Amino acid sequence: MNKQEKEYITALRYPILTPFYDWLLKWTMRESIFHKELCLQAQPRKACHILDLGCGTGDLMVYIKKSYPDIKVFGLDGDAKVLEIAKTKAQKAKLEITLDLGMAYKLPYPNDSFDRVFSSLLFHHLTLENKKLTIKEIIRVLKVGGELHVADWGKAQNIVMRIAFLAVQLLDGFKTTKHNVNGLLPELFTAGGLEEVREMDRYKTIFGTFSFYKALKSKKEVQ
Repeated sequence: MNKQEKEYITALRYPILTPFYDWLLKWTMRESIFHKELCLQAQPRKACHILDLGCGTGDLMVYIKKSYPDIKVFGLDGDAKVLEIAKTKAQKAKLEITLDLGMAYKLPYPNDSFDRVFSSLLFHHLTLENKKLTIKEIIRVLKVGGELHVADWGKAQNIVMRIAFLAVQLLDGFKTTKHNVNGLLPELFTAGGLEEVREMDRYKTIFGTFSFYKALKSKKEVQ
């Protein structure tokens, strides 16, 4: 196991807490709202290819596939246990979704594979090094003009939100989460090579400020 793999953080950090992940998102994070908002933000076209990066237990990709039956959905996660949960959900819903085990900073897909990459609650689990590597990988697998759509913790709107976010930092670690709460994700996206980076929306939660970001892979072919 290399250094990057040792730094991998599962959902809720500790595997013993994984069974509570879906319940927590549903009742404290208004999960269905941010799924809908991400899809409205991304506006997937018919027959496009979408990657749910860090798909976790699969609720977002199931929502995407149900909302846009004609698109092809892929889900990737580094945790085999949550992928089994995601697989069960997809089968129960009778949806054709491709699930892959892998790391965000080393994607098992060819160049120019996807029209959209979605990411929800992934980046705050990554070290700064792995954030930068993941951004490069996202650019690599996106088609020219493809889009990244992110829902994750953002810059605290006020002192109350900053204090609330301490609960997340105590669970997931200060090393990986500080870039989110300090509002550095847009800077990292831009520095990594993405264009037209914008915070599309944000709202307050009991755990801090939750933000939605959009970024574009250049429409110009790299020579």
